[in-house]
Amino acid sequence: MRKLINVLFVAAGLILTANVANAQQKFGHINSEEIYAAMPEAKAAQATLESLAKTKQGEIDKMITEYQAKMKAAQDKERTLSEANKETVGKELQAAGVELQDLQKRIEDARTKASTDIQTKQGELYPPINTKVATAMGAVAKEKGLAYVFDTSVSQGFNNLVYFDGGENITAAVKTKLGISATAAPAPKK
Repeated sequence: MRKLINVLFVAAGLILTANVANAQQKFGHINSEEIYAAMPEAKAAQATLESLAKTKQGEIDKMITEYQAKMKAAQDKERTLSEANKETVGKELQAAGVELQDLQKRIEDARTKASTDIQTKQGELYPPINTKVATAMGAVAKEKGLAYVFDTSVSQGFNNLVYFDGGENITAAVKTKLGISATAAPAPKK
């Protein structure tokens, strides 16, 4: 019985020690969406991606216009089909069908390539920005003695923070560390 009581006291002591240790840890939170919205590098990267997407969409739209024109020409040609020109018009329609299928495949290939090109460009532009932000967040967290920093941005789905009461918002300090105005407009809500 005495051993059991000693074990209970040791366990209670360990639990109390763990709670005291946890109470000494500082927590902070940040809104990474707000930081990215204020960063000139992120704005430039977004503008580059939007420009690339617009260019690619323009190329695809030209191909679609060509497809629609050829489809209309084939439909018009089909209306002229008669017994007298059946063989000639039939061959022309068959050739037009092959050409339309080829053009349709080229459009799909162009869409796939555009998507891949945009993802590749995004992969080139954002990692250095992410590294810069992560470095600044880590530096601010160390300066403030924070054990944990949670992201409260909407783009993270709020799943990085279930509940917080207080804590220290280091968003402005990270912006300052990055050389961004701490009063820059917050990111628009989605």
